[in-house]
Amino acid sequence: MTAPAIEITKLDKTFGSGRKKNQALTGLSLTIAQGEVFGFLGPNGAGKSTTIKLLLRFLKPDSGSLRILGKAVGQEEFRQQIGYLSEFPFFYDHLSARETLLLSGRLSGMGRSAIYQRIPMLLERMTLTEAADRRVGGFSKGMKQRLGMANALVHDPEVLIFDEPMSGLDPVGRHQIKRLIAELKQEGKTIFFSSHILSDIEALCDRIGVIHKGILLYNGGLGDFLATGEGLEERFVKVIEEANHASAA
Repeated sequence: MTAPAIEITKLDKTFGSGRKKNQALTGLSLTIAQGEVFGFLGPNGAGKSTTIKLLLRFLKPDSGSLRILGKAVGQEEFRQQIGYLSEFPFFYDHLSARETLLLSGRLSGMGRSAIYQRIPMLLERMTLTEAADRRVGGFSKGMKQRLGMANALVHDPEVLIFDEPMSGLDPVGRHQIKRLIAELKQEGKTIFFSSHILSDIEALCDRIGVIHKGILLYNGGLGDFLATGEGLEERFVKVIEEANHASAA
């Protein structure tokens, strides 16, 4: 039986203590199949980025378990099987795009010959060939986002985790990233991404999860979520408002 690409079971995470205690996640469970594009939706502070940081082992959970391709996060090595793009990618400003990808490939355990074969393809795919030897410190937001995507892909991982991948991009940049995600899906990659841009979620995702105040409100097919005939934005807002009313009652 094929292991799920991502499996999250009864995940709890709290920040702070005493009166300042903040329950970031409560009993979160999600299963994402291999080859699936899964969109993670929620308002600011809902728990989306916390979930991603737990998957990447940037944070440790209070309880619960996480698995990536059958490997237990925190107990088995898994990082070479995933690619990650943060909302605000960080780079060494003095390095060029080519040098950045070389460094990332080496840190991912790739041999030099494999990296040198892959870098030109990634630069071309992300329309960065002409900027390959420019210092990253001079890159625009869109260029840095595209380099971050190339960075995530350099070691050809099976699972891709993106935190707000279209954040701050102009329409051309958003179109490039959307097209790339669609291409990666065709290649059989698993993609888990959070986004506030609901039209992108609607265009790209097989299934979605809606989270609010650390609690999963919906997990399932996009079509089922929209079965009422409402648009995604209208339906999403209604689900959040209903949750707020229920918690205030």
